[in-house]
Amino acid sequence: MSDSAQTVVTVTLNPAIDQTASIPNFTAGAVNRVESASTEPGGKGVNVASFLADLGHASLATGLLGSDNAEPFQTLFERKGIADRFVRVPGATRVNVKIVDPARDEVTDVNFPGLDAGQAVYEELLTRIEALSHEHRWFVCAGSVPRGLPAGVYRELLEQLRGADARIVLDTSGAPLREAIAAAPFAIKPNIEELQELVGRTLDGEAAILGAARDLLAQGVGCVVVSMGERGAYFVEPGDCLHAQARAPRVLSTVGAGDAMVAGWVAGRLRGLDPQGCARLATACSVGTLGQPGLKLPPQQELERIGEGVAVRAVA
Repeated sequence: MSDSAQTVVTVTLNPAIDQTASIPNFTAGAVNRVESASTEPGGKGVNVASFLADLGHASLATGLLGSDNAEPFQTLFERKGIADRFVRVPGATRVNVKIVDPARDEVTDVNFPGLDAGQAVYEELLTRIEALSHEHRWFVCAGSVPRGLPAGVYRELLEQLRGADARIVLDTSGAPLREAIAAAPFAIKPNIEELQELVGRTLDGEAAILGAARDLLAQGVGCVVVSMGERGAYFVEPGDCLHAQARAPRVLSTVGAGDAMVAGWVAGRLRGLDPQGCARLATACSVGTLGQPGLKLPPQQELERIGEGVAVRAVA
């Protein structure tokens, strides 16, 4: 298989510079003291590309990026060897604030709306992605949709890529996810709250979760990965239904854990692992990043140790 066919293209429509502050026992409406802080370029697709690089897989990042503060992203891409194919948009990429409370294991997000992308920029992005589809097969479309773009943007992207026989992994929520289901993505990764929003009902217990996932398979989705935090994750596809769970280390940050799961699952597919192997690697990546400061995976030896401790079971 050619190198380009193994390169994963990540699409981030609404990237962000994440300012993370660790505040034990954070209290709204009071004076809080920051224990530690970091500033990192991010956005779900950017994070997936970064984690794939940590796993030794080539990635190419595209989407919409504000030209006024693109430097942190450019530095990240150069440091990790990620090909930069972002469309530059006038203005600044949004800055999001994440307050991590390690004492309560909680994260408070303050997410700004992002760039106001117009139709001309959107068409330029579609043209760029169409060109990339001639050489690349794997695409990860992830994150929210910025102002100025329709909720159906992911559906349109999927329909465009489907004609190129691409494998598209989608990680978004709300209306963009709901509309994109009609375009039958290769895989989706909602968390349990996003899945409940998608199907419009509370999912109490394993049978209800699996029933909702299988309903999505019947609509043409190839695989449904449902992340549930410390309760593990379900990996549901035709012929295989697995639950994977591992004991988490001391949690330094939950930021990016879902993106690490996507990267691990895609890496498993690229390596030709069976469904159990993909679930194990995806879970190890997600759990592994919890114990790391910032958006990164643990060293390979530690990641392998975590993977050996992942419990994977088949469920009916």
